[in-house]
Amino acid sequence: MLSCTKLLRRCLSSTASSSPQPWLFVGLGNPGEKYQHTRHNVGFDMIDAFAQSQGIPMTSVHCKAFFGEGFVGGTPVLLAKPQTYMNLSGESAGPLAAYYKLPLNRVLLIFDDMDLPCGVLRIQPKGGHGHHKGLKSVIYHFRGNRDFGRLRIGIGRPPGQMDPKAFLLQKFNKLARERFGGNMDSSC
Repeated sequence: MLSCTKLLRRCLSSTASSSPQPWLFVGLGNPGEKYQHTRHNVGFDMIDAFAQSQGIPMTSVHCKAFFGEGFVGGTPVLLAKPQTYMNLSGESAGPLAAYYKLPLNRVLLIFDDMDLPCGVLRIQPKGGHGHHKGLKSVIYHFRGNRDFGRLRIGIGRPPGQMDPKAFLLQKFNKLARERFGGNMDSSC
């Protein structure tokens, strides 16, 4: 299966010659050790894996996000992990896009999706929020505009009658870790 890093590099290579304008990749998640490597934080994990694979340090804070910038194949790339908690992610993503004067077709949000089986990726050029509160916040802070890309990372559904919120905040079990290959870079 195509790795997440390769998928993001492919997105960048398809636009490298057409525009020197940067791409903004925003991984959604919750800040703090308590939430590290939980299902709801696969967006953060993806940004970390991509940053590491491309040698982009995530050492600054900008617009309420851990932030890094670099180049991939000549294309400028901005990476962000909002530190506002998932449901307020737009408070970071909106100001970042505005600060860099980016058209929304140069923004890619990366987030968990319970409607996709674990480990399945879907990339979409635009769409709705699908009841994802982090995505809903971003749309609100983009003034209702939905014309930005999404990389949905499947985390599957909770088993049986398990509370979906509890499921989202759990770390991946052994089977899920195997599907993800142990880390986001070799996983998706």
